[in-house]
Amino acid sequence: MTTPLKLTRSQILTFRRRAAALDERLPRGRRALRRAAWAGLQDSMPRAALLSIHARMAGTEPGSWEDPSLVQVWGPRFSAYIVAKRDLAVFTLGRLPDEAGPLKRAHKIAARLRLALAGRRMIHGAAARAMGVKHANLLRYAAPTGTVLIRWDGSHQPDIWNVPAPEMDPREARLELARRYLQIFGPATPEAFARWAGIGLLSGINAFESLGKSLTQVRTPIGEAWILGLDEPLFRASPGPAAPARLLPSGDTWFLLQGADRELLVPDESQRRALWTSRVWPGALLVEGETVGTWRRAGHVLTIQPWRRLSPAQRNAVAAEAGSMPLPGIDRAIDVRWDHS
Repeated sequence: MTTPLKLTRSQILTFRRRAAALDERLPRGRRALRRAAWAGLQDSMPRAALLSIHARMAGTEPGSWEDPSLVQVWGPRFSAYIVAKRDLAVFTLGRLPDEAGPLKRAHKIAARLRLALAGRRMIHGAAARAMGVKHANLLRYAAPTGTVLIRWDGSHQPDIWNVPAPEMDPREARLELARRYLQIFGPATPEAFARWAGIGLLSGINAFESLGKSLTQVRTPIGEAWILGLDEPLFRASPGPAAPARLLPSGDTWFLLQGADRELLVPDESQRRALWTSRVWPGALLVEGETVGTWRRAGHVLTIQPWRRLSPAQRNAVAAEAGSMPLPGIDRAIDVRWDHS
């Protein structure tokens, strides 16, 4: 009987930082944008996706999130996401329900929305009224068909419009979505994948089973899980230098975790409560590869709450990172304030 590969916390976090390009920014360009959006960029908070891109790509500008190579959709768990246009099928068809009832509902709502839009681009609420439905959020159930795109600027209702359905088998899209999850969040379990993707538990289990021999079972500090076999050398590789500082927005893949996965990232219970609040999550402060605090922004004022004492060099690195944020509509320098309460 083969003994599962044993991975330490350090190996796991090093792999995740490398996979997410958080140790060293990628050269600016569309390849970097796609890499940054490999598991999607949650954009449910205004311009969160832009700040996630900035943490991974050099030369990010306020308009980088609108690059023609990217599209905005209702992605996993029907949250607003930015994904690469060429990966639209993965983040839509890959989440189509397997159950007959929900699948029929998705296609029915998509068909009704197509008739209501009639080739037009409309505000979310107006489209719902045109369909004759009371709750506009119902329209999100059409998203997994891959025929609906959105544009949300963070302050108004999103615009929505139709596009042709992607030409990809939904089963293949589901498997690729599982691979993406493992490549960014691994090691992982089918249950965690299902929660993240917003699909049924059985669907998550079936996806991992279908990946079969391409997966490798591992043992982690929080239990047994799976990685892609091709990624095993990356887990075994010696760690390189971590970035001095990164300011990751609410919903960033670095801490878009549930259950025991949170314990692995942030072992201290009180610190976990500070990062994963019951309401709107703050941003995560990453210093030299470790999550060491939270941050929030109001206009040009960015307030940082560290969980431990930082050296002068580390504080300077954090301030420099804050000053480089490509925030739209901010015409003055970022004012960094430290809250040690």
